[in-house]
Amino acid sequence: MNSPILASLLSVFIVSAVSLIGMTTFVLSEHLIRRLLLTFIAFSTGALLGDVFIHIFPEMAVQSSEITTQFLLVLAGILLSFVIEKGVHWRHCHCSALPERSGHIHPVGIMNLVGDGLHNFIDGALIAGSYLISPQIGIATTIAVLLHEIPQEIGDFAILLFSGFSVRRALLLNFFTACIAFLGATIVLFSARSVPFLEWVLLPLAAGNFLYLAGSDLIPELHKESRPSYAFFQLVTILVGVGVMQLLKLLSL
Repeated sequence: MNSPILASLLSVFIVSAVSLIGMTTFVLSEHLIRRLLLTFIAFSTGALLGDVFIHIFPEMAVQSSEITTQFLLVLAGILLSFVIEKGVHWRHCHCSALPERSGHIHPVGIMNLVGDGLHNFIDGALIAGSYLISPQIGIATTIAVLLHEIPQEIGDFAILLFSGFSVRRALLLNFFTACIAFLGATIVLFSARSVPFLEWVLLPLAAGNFLYLAGSDLIPELHKESRPSYAFFQLVTILVGVGVMQLLKLLSL
């Protein structure tokens, strides 16, 4: 797929379609969902770390001799992710009580949609920026985003249901906020010529965002399961995620 525009939009569509995964909560048992979520979290941790260290950092080194500046942008990506997540936590702290009667939409549901829309806008921008660098980086970034979206979308769907939305409205609204990723991708794709250094900035920001997600959000979730046998399984699953990123690298050579 030679066109970064077509590849970016197709990848964003695939990632957005994951928002409908909330429907699986009615098919699978709660115990199985929890088991699968931890597996997805471990696998996406490996994919995120593998994307950063196998794809993004080497590409940064090739792109520019200003490596110190680019690593400062990685740091900026980590801090930006921290600020965004602080806003999400503030949202939940101020709207933590769930509705007690049917038909009442609690503010936490509305605020969750706003925060999720912002997050998806950034995902779309990062995917498009990655494809502007190379198809290999774009595919790797899409896979990394896709994998960490799966547990997040199930959680978002649950919040919307608890907030008082019907199943149908929760699915539609979750899908609508997921589609905001198209806006982020479109802005990046069509402003790249007028802002030539945009992709040079987006790549380290993506690395910072992925490092923050893996270290701050995903790995702490894995520590909640302390059995040694399952800890070993988590480690193997993380390595499989890294291995997938390495396989993509080898296939592109």
